[in-house]
Amino acid sequence: MKIPVRAASHQYEVVIGNGILKEAFESYKELFQRVDQVIVLTDEHVWAAQGDYFTSSCPYAFDELIMPAGESCKSFDNFHAAHTFLLEKKCTRKSLLIAFGGGAVGDLAGFVAATYMRGIPFIQVPTTILAHDSAVGGKTAINHALGKNMIGAFYQPEAVLYDIRLLRSLPVREVLSGMTEVIKHAMISDPVWLNELMEQNVSRLDEPTLADYLAKGVSVKAHIVEKDETEQSVRKFLNLGHTYGHAIEAAAGYGGLAHGEAVMIGLVYCLLLSERHGSITREFTTRFYQFARSNGYPFDAVHMYTFAQLKDYLLKDKKADYGELQFVLLEEIGKPYVKKIELSECEEIDAELRILLSEVE
Repeated sequence: MKIPVRAASHQYEVVIGNGILKEAFESYKELFQRVDQVIVLTDEHVWAAQGDYFTSSCPYAFDELIMPAGESCKSFDNFHAAHTFLLEKKCTRKSLLIAFGGGAVGDLAGFVAATYMRGIPFIQVPTTILAHDSAVGGKTAINHALGKNMIGAFYQPEAVLYDIRLLRSLPVREVLSGMTEVIKHAMISDPVWLNELMEQNVSRLDEPTLADYLAKGVSVKAHIVEKDETEQSVRKFLNLGHTYGHAIEAAAGYGGLAHGEAVMIGLVYCLLLSERHGSITREFTTRFYQFARSNGYPFDAVHMYTFAQLKDYLLKDKKADYGELQFVLLEEIGKPYVKKIELSECEEIDAELRILLSEVE
């Protein structure tokens, strides 16, 4: 299956299927014939688990840089190390990067591609469910100690090659983390799809169903990116759950809480806000929270930090505007919008969230 992404700066395709990596690489033969070198950026865990499959699937010569796993991949030190590797290999503007890994590898590799000699081409080969979201749309970044994804660029790949065979070795925690973004895509686009998801154990989907849901998620994101590549308007809808979620994630220390775990907390928080500013009901919020809990999503992190501790992280959010926080809310499921929320109301909703978590099993 091929899903087009028609961004204003660059058009490309997301190729998605089971066991399609070799065929997908071969379909980009003309691109590979134009480059002088191929460099694969990956991490130690991905390469140990999937390196043999990648090597047997890629018909082109390449050198690989194996980086630290997790959010430490997105550090200044590793960003510098990746550039050093490219320079030592005498890479040029005609060299090609391949990001082979999860969201952290993709974010880092994309920013390296955007900045090496002012920009070289790259391909995303995601190995996680979460990366169905992060690999599409051209957001690239590294972390700063004072904020997640604060240094980066919008830079689109040449292609996204998504072989769901690579997902088989994922632990349940990673599956759940990735499925949060699928659930988010359903929340901003389709109430029927969301209800379908909420009737299932999302960590145990069969491969055809998973492939279908991932393709739907990619299509939702591609449609939004086509309208707004650089997050000036509707692309902000993709941040549903991320403002409060990022604050929890940052407070826990990057890697302390999985990204999707933090965003799931943020989704419940935004449903509570949407009760005040839309037509979301407490009955639905409670049902959604029970669905998340029954699927194994953890919420203990909420009780580990006070609102005073989270406040500074909220105000550092990239979407903050003159001290006011911009939240993506839902008029109803499938109808997102952006609203400025005062910090005092954020604190009130934080208190409501804590009550909900303690009262509802």
